Amino acid sequence: MMNDLVKISDIFDVKYGNSLELINLLQCKSTDYNSIPFVSRTEKNNGISSFVEQELDVEPNQGHTLSVAVGGSVLSTFYQPLEYYSGRDMYILSSKKQLSVIEMLYYAKVISLNKYRYNYGRQANRTLKDILIPKDISNKIKNKLSFFYKNTLNYISKEALNCKKIKLSTNDWYSFKLTELFEIRKGERLAIYDRIQSDYNIPLITASSENNGIIESISYLDFQFNKQINENKITIDMFFNVFYHEYKYFSDDNVHTLIPNFKYNKYILLFIVTVLKKHNYKYSFGRQSRIHRIEKEYIKLPIKNNKPDFKYMENYIKSLKYSASIGLVPCKDDS
Repeated sequence: MMNDLVKISDIFDVKYGNSLELINLLQCKSTDYNSIPFVSRTEKNNGISSFVEQELDVEPNQGHTLSVAVGGSVLSTFYQPLEYYSGRDMYILSSKKQLSVIEMLYYAKVISLNKYRYNYGRQANRTLKDILIPKDISNKIKNKLSFFYKNTLNYISKEALNCKKIKLSTNDWYSFKLTELFEIRKGERLAIYDRIQSDYNIPLITASSENNGIIESISYLDFQFNKQINENKITIDMFFNVFYHEYKYFSDDNVHTLIPNFKYNKYILLFIVTVLKKHNYKYSFGRQSRIHRIEKEYIKLPIKNNKPDFKYMENYIKSLKYSASIGLVPCKDDS
């Protein structure tokens, strides 16, 4: 049964945010005393584009609210658990009744699904409050989200796998041609009927900057013998969106998979993904990263004995906060 739809303004108080300019604020590290997130019109990093020092005369937006961009990346909507500042063209949604974190995350996703209605020339400042969203959340959805939250998000650790701090300096890095390190494998074309299956159990990767490139799931059983299945690999799509996939996946012909010709693990590949993302600025809809261009790309990496220092890459990733959440156990400081 279709859920009853109501306006956003029926569930949330909708108000304009701080409308601050980042250039007028003092940027700092997230760990600095008196730092506060600055949320802007970006669709990345939960909308946080920087951390700034809190001003005595500027009241922050309250935590446990939704930030919504009505310009720029229109309708990029995120749950903000803590107090924060916001830039221009940002609206803040405060729930009129008590909503759990799970419910707030649900509404953030539902609101952002309406972004297809908008673009840079058609902003949402006048229509945001009238967008229709479900009045209630079914118990089935709540249970699924709660299960995910309790069994996944709550187990995310801030700890590092390696307690030793590692300095990162790019001064002595060396450029390697991508084809020296990887075989580049193009994805396969999938017909529409290939996607209409009863057994949706393996991710399909396509050209997208969101959700690790996953657009939907298709059938593993139907395609395991006649389609390429990859796992624990890096993908680069036609716009040079770069992601690491630890799981089995299919990819369409707008995506290329990098097959390493060296001994590797997830930490090494995550390091390389981060470096490759710096090349994204070169590509756009008019200049796509097809295989003939990817094969000419170079990547700068740390070296040892004139070869890529993969051990350094692994140890650096393991030294970062939250690395325990992609590894096995957090580090134990023996000092």
